[in-house]
Amino acid sequence: MLKTLWKITSATFTAWWNDDVFRLAAAIAFYTIFSLAPTLLISVGIASLVFSEEHAKHQIIEEIEKLTGAEGGKVAEQVFNNMIDIRQSPKAILYGLLAVVIGSTAVFANLQAALNQIWHVQPKSDRSVLKDLLRVRLRSFCIVLAVGFLLLVSMVVSAVINGFQALLAERLEGVSWVWRLLNLSMSFAIITLLFAMIYKYLPDVKISWSDVMMGAVITSILFSIGKFLIGFYLGHVAFGSAYGAAGSFVVLLIWIYYSTLICFFGAEFTQVYASSIGVRIRPQDHAEKTQES
Repeated sequence: MLKTLWKITSATFTAWWNDDVFRLAAAIAFYTIFSLAPTLLISVGIASLVFSEEHAKHQIIEEIEKLTGAEGGKVAEQVFNNMIDIRQSPKAILYGLLAVVIGSTAVFANLQAALNQIWHVQPKSDRSVLKDLLRVRLRSFCIVLAVGFLLLVSMVVSAVINGFQALLAERLEGVSWVWRLLNLSMSFAIITLLFAMIYKYLPDVKISWSDVMMGAVITSILFSIGKFLIGFYLGHVAFGSAYGAAGSFVVLLIWIYYSTLICFFGAEFTQVYASSIGVRIRPQDHAEKTQES
C-alpha cells in the first residue's frame, strides 16, 4: 500500500514538473483576469434569479472573499462599481452579450487546451476547425453557467445556515462551531464538485467518475491548504502594497496562478491514479493520443 502510494506521488510530481505546467498556469491566470468581468456578470445574472441584484453582488463578493481572501473581494467590488448598465439600448445588449460569451469562455477554452496537453490528447487533424471551435466554446460556456449555478447554491445554503444560526444562537449556546463546520464542509463540497466537472467535461477524454472524484478530492484538499497558506503569507507580507492601486489585481493574479498550478497537479494525479489503480484515461471519439504519450 505504502509502496503504491509513493509510486503514485512520485509519478505525479515528475509528470507535473515535466509538462510545462508553470507556463500553462501563467497563461491561464492572464486569461482569467481578462475574463473576470464577464464571468462575474453571468454570476450576477444567475444569482439575481433568487436574490436582488445588489444583494447578489454583495453575496458574490463574500463568496469570492471566502475563496481568495479580502483582495479578491476588492477586485470583484471594483468590477461591479465600474460595470456599465448595458440595458440602455438593444445595441449595447448585443455587444454586452458577445463580450460575455467570448470573454467568459476564453479562460475555460484555454484550460481545456492545457488539460489536453497534460493528458496527452488532441482533436483529430481531419476535424473541422470551426466545428471544434464551436464545440469548445459551447462546452466552456456550459461550465461557466455551472460555476454560476454552484455559486448560487453556495449563496442559498449559506443564507439558510446563517438563518438557522441566528435563530438558534440564543437557545443553543456554545454550538457555533457546528455552523462553522457546516460552512467549511459546504465550501469543500462545492470546490470538489467544481474540480470534478472540470476534469470530467473539459478535456477531450473519457474518464470514469470514480477516478475523477478521487482526483477532485485530492485537489480540493491541496487547494484548501494552499488557500490558507497563501492567504497567511499575503496577509503578513503586504505584497500588494508595493504595486499601489494595482495591488489587489496583482495579489489576485498570484492567487489564480497558484490555484491553476494546484488544478494541474490534480490533473496529473488523476491521470497517474487512473493508469495505476482506476480505469485508464482514453481519448474521446473526436480526439486522439499525441505522439508524446
